[in-house]
Amino acid sequence: MKIGFVGLGIMGRPMALNLQKAGHALFVPERASLTQEVRAAATVLPDAAAVAREAEVVILIVPDTPDVEAALFGAGGVAEGLSPGKLVIDMSSISPTATQAFAKRINEKGCDYLDAPVSGGEVGAKQASLTIMVGGPQAAFDRALPLFQAMGKNVTLVGEANGAGQTTKVANQIIVALNIEAVAEALTFAAKAGADPAKVREALMGGFAASRVLEVHGKRMIDRTFEPGFRIRLHQKDLNLALQSGRELGVPLPNTASAQQLFSACVAMGGADWDHSGMVQALERLAGTS
Repeated sequence: MKIGFVGLGIMGRPMALNLQKAGHALFVPERASLTQEVRAAATVLPDAAAVAREAEVVILIVPDTPDVEAALFGAGGVAEGLSPGKLVIDMSSISPTATQAFAKRINEKGCDYLDAPVSGGEVGAKQASLTIMVGGPQAAFDRALPLFQAMGKNVTLVGEANGAGQTTKVANQIIVALNIEAVAEALTFAAKAGADPAKVREALMGGFAASRVLEVHGKRMIDRTFEPGFRIRLHQKDLNLALQSGRELGVPLPNTASAQQLFSACVAMGGADWDHSGMVQALERLAGTS
C-alpha cells in the first residue's frame, strides 16, 4: 500500500520503517528532524496534506489530543489532502471523546477512521511487537490489518465504535502506572531495609510477583537508566485522560491519582523527560534512600 506517516518520533520512526521493510511505499512530511534513515526509506513531501493526497492510508502518532487535531485539521493538515475512500489511522494516545469528534469529521469526507493506540514502548516499536488496540468499523480494520501486523504482534479490534481503542489504551496506562508504582515501592522498601534490590528483583522474578514491568522497568530502576523509552510527561497526560474520564463516568480511581502525584513529583524534580520507570526517584526521595 501507499502509506502516509505523520509523527516520526521515538515511536513513529521505527513503526514507519517497519512498514517500509514490509514492502509498503512510505510518504512523510518534511521536518528538519527527519533522520537520514527515514529520508532514504520514504518519499518526503512538503506537508501532511501532500502526504494525504499521495497515500491510500494515513497513519498518525503524535503526543497529545491538540497535536492530533492540528495534524488532521490545521493548515496543511491531513484533511486537506483527503479524498473519498481513503483511511486515516490515529495511533496516538488521546481523548476517547475527542477521537469520536475527529472520526466524524473524517467520515464526512467519505473516509474511514480507526483509533489504534499502541503499547510496548520504544522496544516494541523497534521489534514490531507492539500491542495495538483498535476502535472502528470491521471493514476498515480488515483493510488495515496487514499494516498493523507489520508493526505489532497482539492486534485486537476492541469495538466498532471509534474511541474504543483509546478507552482501552487509557485502561492500559492505568495498569502500567500502578505496576510501576508497585515495583518502585517494593524496591525502595528493600533498599531501605538493607537488602540488595537487584537480588530482590531476581528472586521475585521467579514467583507470583513476576511481571513485564518488574522485568524491564525494575532493571531500569536498579541500573539507573532513565533515558526515555516512554516519557513521564506523556504518561502524566494519559493518566490525566484516565482521571478526567473517571470523573465523567463516576468511577473512582484512587491509585491512579496517587501514581499521578508521584509523576508530578518527578516533574518538580526536573524529570518530565525521564523514562516513566523514573517514578522510583520520587519514592526514594520521600524515603531518604536510593
